[in-house]
Amino acid sequence: MGDWLYLIIAIAVVGLLTLAGLLTSGRRRKEVPPPSGRTDVIAPPPTEAEVATEAPPEPAVDTAEPVVGAPTLEKPESTASRLVRLRQRLSLSQGGLGKGLLALLSRERLDEDTWEEIEDTLLTADIGVAPTQALVERLRTRLRVEGGQPSDVRAVLREELIELVGTDLDRRVQVTGADGKPGVVLVVGVNGAGKTTTVGKIARILVAEDLSVTLGAADTFRAAAVDQLATWGERVGVEVVRGPEGGDPASVAFEAVKHGVDNGVDTVLVDTAGRLQNKAGLMDELGKIKRVIEKQADVTEVLLVLDATTGQNGLIQARVFSEIVDVTGIVLTKLDGSAKGGIVVQVQRELGVPVKLVGLGEGPDDMAPFDAAAFVDALLG
Repeated sequence: MGDWLYLIIAIAVVGLLTLAGLLTSGRRRKEVPPPSGRTDVIAPPPTEAEVATEAPPEPAVDTAEPVVGAPTLEKPESTASRLVRLRQRLSLSQGGLGKGLLALLSRERLDEDTWEEIEDTLLTADIGVAPTQALVERLRTRLRVEGGQPSDVRAVLREELIELVGTDLDRRVQVTGADGKPGVVLVVGVNGAGKTTTVGKIARILVAEDLSVTLGAADTFRAAAVDQLATWGERVGVEVVRGPEGGDPASVAFEAVKHGVDNGVDTVLVDTAGRLQNKAGLMDELGKIKRVIEKQADVTEVLLVLDATTGQNGLIQARVFSEIVDVTGIVLTKLDGSAKGGIVVQVQRELGVPVKLVGLGEGPDDMAPFDAAAFVDALLG
């Protein structure tokens, strides 16, 4: 009887333990998270780390900007401020030429080997054979007669270099017209020289001088050029006249000048195509643009944009454009990226027109009027 009693008690205990286990398992099953498909609907709040890595939501104020008014316009740098900064930058990039010349000219004995080194230094700087020979002869004569200390040598070299760069050239950019009509500046040059960027930078210079400007996007064969010009205009509040992609460039130029005349604008800047594959076609295109413009207003400037780093290749391009259109001035871009500052002398000599503007960097205000004395001072360091 005792054995049976123990057996019954054991069976009862096992049954109770089993029942307790079943009840506990049921409760745990109810606490399991819902299937993964529902996490997209009820997502847990993000952790601090997740919040930090997520892109911030668009601020509500952005959607209200068009209603409140136009976006804030940039204020271009003044010409005086540009000149100070650009002279410093030019001195850093071009100082090697002047310092090299001064070191050679300051030797105790200026023998033939030294004069050959001076000549080589000038030729390496892209000044050109004829200008180099003329400069060396003048330096020989003056230093033989005047002699002097290193300070005198520097003064003589400075005077001769300024004379070489040119002091009697009119470097003013004619940006206003006559009889109340706008000045029209036609900007030409090969693609890649920085032509469209130059148009935008000139616009900033004019805006800084409180002149009203209209841009004509007549390089219709490059959609990127048109969009780029539109961006430059938007940044300083300048209107841009554009046509359909691949449209007639002369038509765009005409409409841009018409807009300028009708609205009393001070200056119309016209960007043009720069393809050199077909010289006759380019000549016809630029000639047509100039003719249709002059039905409404005179073209006051034709600025040729040249990349200063291209050297002789840039001079070949310059000759082609000077044959096609009456170039009145040169814009040298990327002058800070080359130690060959002599390109200024050579291109002026080749074309018989002055360098009027120089670009010395990638910034929107890294362009300024060219000044011969400041340029030479930067060369000499």
